[in-house]
Amino acid sequence: MKRKIKYTNEPMQLELIEDFLPHPDQLAMKSENIKVTITLSKESIEFFKQVAKKHNSPYQKMIRKILDSYVSHYTKA
Repeated sequence: MKRKIKYTNEPMQLELIEDFLPHPDQLAMKSENIKVTITLSKESIEFFKQVAKKHNSPYQKMIRKILDSYVSHYTKA
């Protein structure tokens, strides 16, 4: 048997927080991608494929994110 909820007329303490979520238009933005052909070592590809499979993610996307992170790190002035 479920407990019955007892409601009261006590005043509620509310705290407004600043909106920290991005605008929906920003979520829909896609970055411009360019297709390239690159030769990588067999070991690197096997590693990314193995990790991507564990996380049910495409390995190419993982490689792209690593490269983007590298660029972002070194282009900050």
